[in-house]
Amino acid sequence: MTTQPGVFGLGTAEHCYLEVDLRPGHSIGELAAAAEALGDPLSTTGGVNLVIGFRPELWAQLAPGHAVECLTGFNDDIVGPDGFRMPATQHDAWLWIAGGDRTTVFDNTLIVLRGLARIASVSTEVTGWLYQHDRDLTGFIDGTENPSLREAPAVATIPTGGGAGGSVVLVQKWQHDSDAFEALAVEAQEQVMGRSKQDSVELDDAVMPPTAHVARTALKEDGEELPIFRRNTAYGTVTDHGTLFVGFSQDQRRLVAMLKLMAGSADGIRDALTRYTTPLTGAYYFVPSVEALDQVCQQRGSRR
Repeated sequence: MTTQPGVFGLGTAEHCYLEVDLRPGHSIGELAAAAEALGDPLSTTGGVNLVIGFRPELWAQLAPGHAVECLTGFNDDIVGPDGFRMPATQHDAWLWIAGGDRTTVFDNTLIVLRGLARIASVSTEVTGWLYQHDRDLTGFIDGTENPSLREAPAVATIPTGGGAGGSVVLVQKWQHDSDAFEALAVEAQEQVMGRSKQDSVELDDAVMPPTAHVARTALKEDGEELPIFRRNTAYGTVTDHGTLFVGFSQDQRRLVAMLKLMAGSADGIRDALTRYTTPLTGAYYFVPSVEALDQVCQQRGSRR
């Protein structure tokens, strides 16, 4: 089974993320067929990557043989003991258009919207870009622990069984309070992050605060790390901006565990970075394999 190529399509500088909901009277099968039909024209003539994900419950209805057992949408807020909240803002499907320049992404996003207009309405649209090559808008390198492209498929792709070749993606929009964060001395910023700002060296265990972002997001099970594959970008304007978190995994549980650790709902220790960034959205989508998406659409076509 082949993972949708755009999941691993590094090097694209410009991005557009759409979340859509079905219009009354239309089905997830119609949406899947319309979205799948857009893939080849965009990649061959537009020079862009298109990744398509579906609300897990809807995909399970459409293709039970290609569904992941117990995979669900982001249906409930995650709340920390101090009232910090990560909102659940689940939608029916997610489309990620990425390319080398803004014009290409803009023009091809228009093609996507026109192709889906009859079936689904756009609920959210976020444009993203790579900031200073590999940093987020805090100035720190983003994704230092990301697996290499050689390792990424084993991290992001479901290996066997239902959903094989597919991936689970967590999408969150985090708004930054840049003024408050930049008011901190660099040493204090490094304590929040758990890394040095200039070269992203992890702080020694002796000085690593338990609230540091690194400490709250380093997942381990039986002594082994449980990595995820991040494809984050910066988003927004000078006065309203942040990070669009896009994290792929072979299972949902590590993503859920990470969010609970950040919120402090697991042990009462809240991620210090959440004092300077606010989650505005939260959704899980299942990104089916190329073959699963093709098969579903072919079966739909044969029933007409």
